[in-house]
Amino acid sequence: MKKDRKSFAYIDSANLYKGCIAEGFRVDYKKLRIYLEERHGVKTAYMFIGFVGGNEEMYKNFQEWGYTLIFKPTIPGENGVIKGNCDAELVLQSVSDFYEQKYEQSVIVSSDGDFACLIKFLLKRDALDCILSPRAEEKCSSLLKTVGAKLTFLPQVRDKISLQK
Repeated sequence: MKKDRKSFAYIDSANLYKGCIAEGFRVDYKKLRIYLEERHGVKTAYMFIGFVGGNEEMYKNFQEWGYTLIFKPTIPGENGVIKGNCDAELVLQSVSDFYEQKYEQSVIVSSDGDFACLIKFLLKRDALDCILSPRAEEKCSSLLKTVGAKLTFLPQVRDKISLQK
């Protein structure tokens, strides 16, 4: 990691949460923020999240731990499951910040292959530090694994970022 370069993180919060749960651990978001700063030099960490009423205390905690929250309104999906897909917001924020020269390197936190086009864009411009995949290698999207980006699989660093039981 090049600490002298300004880095921003773009976190797909639903993918992070669900991916780590599927891998058998829960993220300690305070530890994750420290990891992003110490390992990747992240100065600004955007968390893209669907807004759910009643979770204001959790959102306040995220902000106190150093995350910048980008909310998307949620809607009820099939079987009453709440939907708040933030992929477009994450891509737009990342590309906008790049063109406004707010960062030199970015870290994308997701296992979602829908971000492959963003990863290619960032790689072409030497603006990607790495992808942090919440899923293990065999469960991460093949679209992300084949774009040529540095990938870190969060289950491999769970001792640094997980809640202790």
